Amino acid sequence: CYLRLSQVDHLDLSKGILLGLDDDNVAHFALDVSHEPDSLIEPMLNGAEFVDIRKLGPQVELKQGSIAALARGLCFWHATHRFCGRCGHENNMVEAGHSRLCENQTCQHQTFPRTDPAVIMIVTKTFSDGVERCLLGRQASWPEGVFSTLAGFVDPGETLEQAVAREVMEEAGVAVTDIQYIASQPWPFPSSIMFGFMATAVSEDIQVDKDELDDARWFSRAELNEFGQWHEQGSHLKLTRQDSISRFLVEHWRNL
Repeated sequence: CYLRLSQVDHLDLSKGILLGLDDDNVAHFALDVSHEPDSLIEPMLNGAEFVDIRKLGPQVELKQGSIAALARGLCFWHATHRFCGRCGHENNMVEAGHSRLCENQTCQHQTFPRTDPAVIMIVTKTFSDGVERCLLGRQASWPEGVFSTLAGFVDPGETLEQAVAREVMEEAGVAVTDIQYIASQPWPFPSSIMFGFMATAVSEDIQVDKDELDDARWFSRAELNEFGQWHEQGSHLKLTRQDSISRFLVEHWRNL
């Protein structure tokens, strides 16, 4: 939630992270209060409570969601980079929270928030019966019945397109061609950006790597029309959250 300076001036504001200026030229900051005692936090909330911002995604407008994602990503980065990766000395927050500087005078290594690139792709193929289908998979840890587009992190030295082909082959044993970029989505949980692609499968055969996926299947548009939603209970098949790039790619293909 947004609080005025007068509502938080009893906290350590030296750890505030500048998020930018709004249209009225008012500065907005993020402040990680996860380590503060409840006695200091609860009076400020006025009955409100903290929730995972991923649960609010579909309910907030794009601008507010982007601000929340930036705040969450930077707070997590600071919490997990307290010490210098070169010499082990403590890092200090600098540049209004957008960098950390090693306090060791013989090192003074400066670090910046990182974003890990990942690819996520909807793979399609027209079968011998003339019906076009898409390839979706699921991990055992996901809610029951949920299927999603395949995804994975980009390895050092490879292009995004190479990562698409490699991940699909590793996870499902399917070779792909005609790889096309569609859209991207920041995913600061903790620090990724998802690059969305479409690709065409060379064959219909699937060989699931059980270390990567619990299951992978081909689905037609008609079959996807019978899918439920992420939050629904039960063993029936479901699509991912409506605010995810996976769902965006599925809907993009369904509407072609």
